[in-house]
Amino acid sequence: MPIRLIAHLHALLVICLAGLLVACASQSSSTLGELPRTPQASIEQLLQQAADSPPEQAAPLRLSAADLAYTQNDFARASSILDQVQLDSLKPALQIYASTLRAELDMSRNKPKAALRALSHPSMARLGELPLEQQARSQLVRASALQATGQTLAAARERVFIAPLLSGASTTQNQEAIWDLVSSLPLSALQASGDADLDGWLALARTAKSAGTLDQQHAAIDTWVAEHPQHPAAQQLPEALVELKKLSSQPLSEIALLLPQDGQLASVARALRDGFLAAHYQAQQAGQNPPNIQLFDSSRIGSMDAFYAQAQAAGVQLVIGPLEKNLVSQLSSREQLPITTLALNYSETQQEGPAQLFQFGLAAEDEAREVARRAWADGLRRAVALVPNGEWGDRVLAAFRQSWQAQGGTLIAAEHVDQPVELAKQIADLFQLRQSEARGKRLQNTLGSAVAAAPSRRRDVDFIFLAATPQQAQQIKPTLAFQYAGDVPVYATSHLFSGALSQAQYRDMDGIRFNETPWLLNRSDPLYLQVISQWPQASGSLGRLYAMGADAFTLAPRLTQLKALPESRIEGLTGTLSLNPSQRIERQLPWAEFRDGQVQRLPDSLN
Repeated sequence: MPIRLIAHLHALLVICLAGLLVACASQSSSTLGELPRTPQASIEQLLQQAADSPPEQAAPLRLSAADLAYTQNDFARASSILDQVQLDSLKPALQIYASTLRAELDMSRNKPKAALRALSHPSMARLGELPLEQQARSQLVRASALQATGQTLAAARERVFIAPLLSGASTTQNQEAIWDLVSSLPLSALQASGDADLDGWLALARTAKSAGTLDQQHAAIDTWVAEHPQHPAAQQLPEALVELKKLSSQPLSEIALLLPQDGQLASVARALRDGFLAAHYQAQQAGQNPPNIQLFDSSRIGSMDAFYAQAQAAGVQLVIGPLEKNLVSQLSSREQLPITTLALNYSETQQEGPAQLFQFGLAAEDEAREVARRAWADGLRRAVALVPNGEWGDRVLAAFRQSWQAQGGTLIAAEHVDQPVELAKQIADLFQLRQSEARGKRLQNTLGSAVAAAPSRRRDVDFIFLAATPQQAQQIKPTLAFQYAGDVPVYATSHLFSGALSQAQYRDMDGIRFNETPWLLNRSDPLYLQVISQWPQASGSLGRLYAMGADAFTLAPRLTQLKALPESRIEGLTGTLSLNPSQRIERQLPWAEFRDGQVQRLPDSLN
């Protein structure tokens, strides 16, 4: 074939292919449709134009108006306008736009499941054909909805996928969000996924969680960066890890211990102080270089402002205290504090305090929540409760109820214990024994002769939640047996355990399971042995305060770590310590059971 003819055919083929591609693109564009243009008008003007336009032109105008209302935070109006648009009549591009806006409005109303339904519209299959800006917008709201529905790993995966579409400040915000997600996952969930970028994030979270001390974490993060030099997090480390590295490079050298030396709380403060200083001395003995401790008397300070000024002048970097609840509440109400502070009590309100304030205490509510967690893990689902009469009992019961019902448990009934003479009646009421007795009497009257039948209790109770003093608990367990409920498991807070190893005292409480501090369950701990040799009273219930003082010393250099790594845990002497979003230290406690008057440590789960 002549060369000229071959060239002519080649040119013709190129023209045909180009025409075919243009036709395909045109067809794709015509079926996809276009997104609304950025409006140069007010909401009212857009709606008026829509009213004067044919349907195919009205829909984009109404979507622009709804979006403008959304950007102005007028969510109700945006939703009302969006409701006027018939989704099925739109082309895919507008369907994607409308579905994304609907999802954003659902999220503004805290309805993430509805948002995910909106984003499941079939048109989303063509999202990749739209401009990058729209792709990022749709996927960002999907990531937020996944996170809000507890699908943490899926939300992280979505944000990793979005990352290349973003630029500038949006990139930084997205990276911080990815870190918040992966760092909140437990270690067991940080396994390879098959996606290189996501796996890098998971490996970084695994590295940060697995290392022990601050220095070890610092070194582990540096090793990860060296092994993943091209990863986005290596090129711009998450802010939390930057702060963590700063902390390890700026060791804590001066601590103020702010406790009352006089007044009603003086004896409590002495136990806390002695536990704190004992832990400090143990660190010195171990060859560490613990911070210097400066003691301040909170019962003699004129004001917290005056104290902070004095502490700053003394070079204090961290305050441990105050203990007084009114002072903690004062600090909680401030916008910021001049020095990071670990208060040794909790404020009266649950409001979010300043970023520099952390709160730690032996909250009975922690123990009530621990009962709910343990009972659920042991397969129990239906509870009744016995708590003391008064404000303390109300708080403990409220904490148990909230945690128990949040897991799906049922609280059938509750009684407030006050007078011992009323105890038998209260337990009979809990288990509906009087109704059983009444049925027996009615049967006897019907038959006209005596009926040999013992009263029977209700059978829909799996366990009893008990918060009581040792004296109350000694009465309650035998009364349960007397009222035909001796076989019902009892889960209790530590308040029924005095710490004394008295076999006779605990025989009446056999079978009761209770949570307790490691301090009183592990009596071979070196610090425990060291403390009780000097302060024998630390082996009893007062020992929990010595343990809290020691844990305050352990927490001091780790507060930023707990904040940066939300799933971090510290094995303390008052329990396994973690930080909740309100910057309150929460405790998870080990379990024990009374058997033949002895305290027997239980495994982590009975199942």
